Amino acid sequence: MKKTIRFGVIGCGLMGREFAGAAARWSQLASGIAKPEIVGVADPNPAARDWFRDNFPAVRISSEDYRDLLADPGIDAIYAAVPHLLHEKVYIDVLESGKHLLGEKPFGIDKAANDRILAAVKKHPELVVRCSSEFPYYPGCQELIRRIGADAFGKIIEVRSSFCHSSDMDPEKPVNWKRQVEKNGEYGCMGDLGIHTQHVPFRMGWTPENVFAKLTKIIRERPDGKGGRAPCLTWDNALLVSDVRGADGDLFPLVMRTMRLMPGATNSWSLEVLGLKSSARFTTDDPNAFFYTDSWGKEQAWCRVGVGYKPMIPTVTGGIFEFGFPDAILQMWAAFLLELEGREPAFGLLRPEETALSHRLQTAALLSHREGRVVSLTEI
Repeated sequence: MKKTIRFGVIGCGLMGREFAGAAARWSQLASGIAKPEIVGVADPNPAARDWFRDNFPAVRISSEDYRDLLADPGIDAIYAAVPHLLHEKVYIDVLESGKHLLGEKPFGIDKAANDRILAAVKKHPELVVRCSSEFPYYPGCQELIRRIGADAFGKIIEVRSSFCHSSDMDPEKPVNWKRQVEKNGEYGCMGDLGIHTQHVPFRMGWTPENVFAKLTKIIRERPDGKGGRAPCLTWDNALLVSDVRGADGDLFPLVMRTMRLMPGATNSWSLEVLGLKSSARFTTDDPNAFFYTDSWGKEQAWCRVGVGYKPMIPTVTGGIFEFGFPDAILQMWAAFLLELEGREPAFGLLRPEETALSHRLQTAALLSHREGRVVSLTEI
């Protein structure tokens, strides 16, 4: 019988429900991975908690105070999906309670908060602590990762990574906490979306040495939901360009784009690697495809192959079918459960030290934009 790991969920919104959906589909996994069981939920909104109680009979604790979950010895691990302002307090409290943690990005509202979270992580080396990032678990991206590991691209020319959506394109969409610096943080779109563009490059050893950033505020006020208007103080879109040192010792540009206002992009994540030997790209806009170049001497042609359902962790789903976002969530959670068991997945979740690098990069990006210059990460 599979081992069961008992979870508490702090924050019962969109991503909390996605975790619950993955737990409900656990039988789809073909390998013997420990099973997550949601036994406790915490959220100030009783309706959000009731959804969990109505759909998951194992839930025995429902509270507006997350500390009730931390005090329960029957909970092994916590998934925390709360606004950035709360990351520091909640994550540190989870660690001090002796429970494993999967937290949401950016792992602290700013670098100072992230530093304090990392200090708490170091005090508890017995705990598994990771940051959520699901997009690398699409089969097409996994193929790209394998090719990077096999040095299939030769000398790197450029790497481009982006996460764009258009959910804020409507100027009359009411303001929310992601538009408020005191809750979202000064990073703006970088804090909410940046780690998605950094997970694979960081894991591949592509560490930014510097950054030049162009940040834009496009919609400066929105309805406040009370008949008035409220200022939008956080950055809408961000373009970051960094120098990265390749395996040959030479520098190449890593271009990272995070956009909340991208016309036509529902929720578009992409990664592209350009090399002298070959090139490849993957985008969630075409989730069943993997693009690569085929070369005839001086000329190269882009080719498209249908990847099918070939995830990192095997499932019962046939390979002829297509992979989607709920499947990526399932794969990410399966990878986290493997790590909780002390097993190493082929591609693991974002580590605390990688969130620290992300904060250095994004803090440098703020300085770069403010001063209009390239900022070395050694300055941060």
